[in-house]
Amino acid sequence: MNNKKKPYFADLMKKKDKKNEARTKQKSPKKKAGKRPSKPRKPETNFNIVKRKDKQPIRLNAFIAKSGICSRREADELIKKGLIKVNGKVVHEMGISIKPTDKVEYKGKKLQPQGTIYILLNKPKNVITSMKDPEGRRTVYDLIAGATTERVFPVGRLDRNTTGVLLLTNDGDLAQKLTHPSYRKRKIYEVQLDKKLSDNDFAKILQGVEIEKDVVVKADDLHFLDLNDRTKIGIEIHSGQNRVVRRIFETLGYDIKKLDRVYFAGLTKKNVQRGKWRFLTQKEINYLKMNSFK
Repeated sequence: MNNKKKPYFADLMKKKDKKNEARTKQKSPKKKAGKRPSKPRKPETNFNIVKRKDKQPIRLNAFIAKSGICSRREADELIKKGLIKVNGKVVHEMGISIKPTDKVEYKGKKLQPQGTIYILLNKPKNVITSMKDPEGRRTVYDLIAGATTERVFPVGRLDRNTTGVLLLTNDGDLAQKLTHPSYRKRKIYEVQLDKKLSDNDFAKILQGVEIEKDVVVKADDLHFLDLNDRTKIGIEIHSGQNRVVRRIFETLGYDIKKLDRVYFAGLTKKNVQRGKWRFLTQKEINYLKMNSFK
């Protein structure tokens, strides 16, 4: 069993202990005499829009990425396939620069660079991570309606019954960095199982579980969130496999009752209620772009 606790899990246990103490004490705050009331702090500006102020030439793939349809790397593929037109002519050459005033089209639709938007959503259960659902179920876009007029898309996916941290943005380059396996971004989930996790299966998850033929996935860290309840697990993983946490436990014969993502690439759902959202702060955006979050 992995007894070495990482800071996240250690802090989590401390926070739970503090909450329990607070419930029992229920003391009213004391007023300090002789002190002037502090002025309310100005809210931090957390709506980030980046606009190109000059009229200098811009790389075509960057222009396409700024329009919000894909990353620069994916834009190169669109150019290579002849799916991009500049001023009415199909372009195949990658690495060219264009003027901001040039007309760029993809599948007959004019592309327009957008301001970059970053939204953190605390996704609730029974919500689909897609733009539209053919069955008419609620989507994450219903939850952020009115947040922006720009087209944003989810960075990675959470299945319908998984809750927690979900980032939505129109920054294709950043989305690529956060989801590509080579960047090894941390994802931490809290799991509640239908039965107690055995010591044998605990060890297997850390050593590696074959979730499909020739595909073995192992957790980076694993802990019991409550030492008196072996059905509640904290798991850290960087794999980007679809439904990877569910598949790990299902392969070992467990049914997941609750699955909540509490950490993604340095972002948490702190102070964001279930079903609510907020814009990222400029500091968070800078950290993500500098690859400072793991």
